[in-house]
Amino acid sequence: MRAIENLEVYMNLKKSGRNVILAICDAEILGKTLCEGKIVFHVKKDFYEGAKVNVDEAICMIENSNIVNMVGKHVVKKAIEKGYVHPDAVLNIEGVPHAQIVKL
Repeated sequence: MRAIENLEVYMNLKKSGRNVILAICDAEILGKTLCEGKIVFHVKKDFYEGAKVNVDEAICMIENSNIVNMVGKHVVKKAIEKGYVHPDAVLNIEGVPHAQIVKL
């Protein structure tokens, strides 16, 4: 059962004007602060916390979003596998991958 829990993510979908913003993070890192060098990255509950869903369900929402912000090993790995994110575009902070997508 633990393997299934590891594939859960928090997904928060917001509208800002004409943009649809999707924030996804692996469930186990919600609320944490990642630090590496001068980078301090807060996985803020008010931004990322929304529905707790399976990672595949969250990745499906990328199609309908203009801006996507994702952090965590499971979600970023799945986004790379599905072709949404190039591996060279991933920033690792304390070993935790972070990626963004902006559709113009």
